[in-house]
Amino acid sequence: MSRLESRFSALRAANKKALIPYVTAGDPNPGVTVPLMHAMVEAGADVIELGIPFSDPMADGPVIQLACERALEHNVSLLNVIDMVKQFREQDQETPVVLMGYLNPVEVMGYETFAERANSAGIDGVLTVDMPPEEAHDVLKIFKAHSLDAVFLVSPESTVERFKLIAKNSSGFIYYVSLKGVTGVKSIDTEAVAKKLSELRKETDLPIGVGFGIKDAESASSIAKIADGVVVGSAVVKLVEANKDNQDKIISEIKGFLSELRTAIDGI
Repeated sequence: MSRLESRFSALRAANKKALIPYVTAGDPNPGVTVPLMHAMVEAGADVIELGIPFSDPMADGPVIQLACERALEHNVSLLNVIDMVKQFREQDQETPVVLMGYLNPVEVMGYETFAERANSAGIDGVLTVDMPPEEAHDVLKIFKAHSLDAVFLVSPESTVERFKLIAKNSSGFIYYVSLKGVTGVKSIDTEAVAKKLSELRKETDLPIGVGFGIKDAESASSIAKIADGVVVGSAVVKLVEANKDNQDKIISEIKGFLSELRTAIDGI
C-alpha cells in the first residue's frame, strides 16, 4: 500500500478529511523548504504538494508564478527538489509528498531517470499539469514500475467520458479544480462543486481532493464537507511572499494559518 493510499484510508476510517498544502520548492530560497515542510506537518498537513519551479507555469496565477521566479533566481532545479524530499525523509517517513509541476523538467531529465530518483528520495506521487491522460500511457508505465502515483486534474469542464479516462489512469487521489481559470483567483461555488463531485464519485472510488480558490478557514470547511481532501496553495504562498526576508516568520505564519484550517476542517 502506498503512502497516499495508506493516509487516505486512515483518514477515511477516522472520518476525517485531508489537509493538503502546496508550496513552491526553493521559495523564497532553498534553505526554507525542508523546515517549512516539517512545520506544515506539525500544523496538521496530511499530504504535502511540492511545486517544481518552472519558467512558464501556465495553470498558475500571479502568486505562484512569482514564487517560481523567486525559486529560479536561486537556480532551483528538479534535481534540487528531489534532494529536498530526500532530506525531508531523514525525519519523516510517513507524510506523503506529491510533486506538482509541468512536463518539461521531467522530460529533460528523462522519465526513467526521474522515476528512479523520485522513488529513491521517497516521493509518492506526481501531478504534471500539462500531461493529458491520452498521451501518458508510456510515462505511466514507468511511474507505476517505480511506485509513483499519477495524480490527474479534473476541471469543471470535464465530461463524464473524459473523467472515466482520467479515473482509469489515476492513482493516489484525483485533484478536482474547483473553478475555471488559474490558481489564486475567484471564489468557489460550493454547490456546483458538490454536484460535480457527486457525478465523479459514480465513476471512481479514489479520494478526490479539491483545490483552486481555497483561501481561509471558511472555504476550507465548506469544501471539507463534500471532498476527501482540501488543497490550499496560493494562500500559503502569499504568506511566503509577505515574509520572504524572514524565514522564522514564514514558518510561524504558515503554521498558524494551517492550524486554523485544520481546526475548521476537523470541526465539520
